[in-house]
Amino acid sequence: FGDIPLFVGYDSADVWARRDAFQLDQEGRREVVAGVPPDYFSATGQLWGNPHYAWDKMRADGFAWWKERIRTQFTQFDLLRIDHFRGLEAYWEIPATAETAVNGCWRQAPGHELFEALQDEFGRLPLVAEDLGIITPEVEALRDSHGLPGMKVLHFAFGGGADNPYLPHNHVINAVAYTGTHDNDTTMGWFQQLDESTRAHLFDYLGGGPEQMPDLLVRTVFASVARLAVIPMQDLLELGSEDRMNRPG
Repeated sequence: FGDIPLFVGYDSADVWARRDAFQLDQEGRREVVAGVPPDYFSATGQLWGNPHYAWDKMRADGFAWWKERIRTQFTQFDLLRIDHFRGLEAYWEIPATAETAVNGCWRQAPGHELFEALQDEFGRLPLVAEDLGIITPEVEALRDSHGLPGMKVLHFAFGGGADNPYLPHNHVINAVAYTGTHDNDTTMGWFQQLDESTRAHLFDYLGGGPEQMPDLLVRTVFASVARLAVIPMQDLLELGSEDRMNRPG
């Protein structure tokens, strides 16, 4: 089960070899960069700094660069998760001189055209859509129209209403269930920071008590109807916030 970032680094071999496929000026400098607006993880958004794709150029050659990128990944993995999948429907464009991701704007991406080209090339696509964050009906339509499973993360399930898509009774078969991802706190760290009302919802819904954490969430993921379960090693080892993998920003 591999993981591929949507964007590539400015200092990557891809940008060096295919400057025409990225939004660069005549000197090869970034004109705009990638990131996301303010969200659950960061009040100023996330400023990643990756150059954006020149989608018009990629469309013109039938998405040849993307086909080779995916072909290489398929030689390494049986299943591949596309990080920041929503950027294939619309992406957050930030001026290259900006210090935060706040002052960006949404731009449309040719996601449907890209997936049609990939399906023509490879047939069924063993891909998973990382569909977390600011997800619109258009992003869901892109995912569903190409039969891609999304993600169900239990850390996002509690504290709201019964229609929360991350609650286990709203899980679907064509999905991957997680306690948390590499961007989340560990389940013990997450639980220790929950307010009382969210804790109450958690235990009212699942039963059990604090002494059963994080095993309670681990068992819930395995009980999901989702076709695949992913448990971070930190949760199996009952580790706290000091052992989380990443702090987005």
